[in-house]
Amino acid sequence: MINPRERNVIRKRVHTRIREKMSGTAARPRLNVYRSLNHIYTQLIDDLNGVTLAAASSMGVKGEDKVYGGNVEAAKLVGKLIAERAIEKGIKKVVFDRGGYLYHGRVKALAEAAREAGLDF
Repeated sequence: MINPRERNVIRKRVHTRIREKMSGTAARPRLNVYRSLNHIYTQLIDDLNGVTLAAASSMGVKGEDKVYGGNVEAAKLVGKLIAERAIEKGIKKVVFDRGGYLYHGRVKALAEAAREAGLDF
């Protein structure tokens, strides 16, 4: 089994490799995802100006009793919330940055919920 610290070092290396190839602009910002053990966070980032345009996290999501930050249901709510905030600001197209995580589970649920709510990526 891989040591959790070592796993995070590998994830950061993968994220760096991904970030070398992608960048967010004001017209098409980067949708960044960070997944911790208990919560999931997402931001819309304009890399050219170094500005966060919108953010959402499972800490701010209120839902049913079974929804807490570390599960797929919360990730779906966060995906829907970030899409609503992006559309409020007139943003429809984004670049998805999975943050070095596998496109699976909570990351996939967040992405699919954001797509269903109107974001294009």
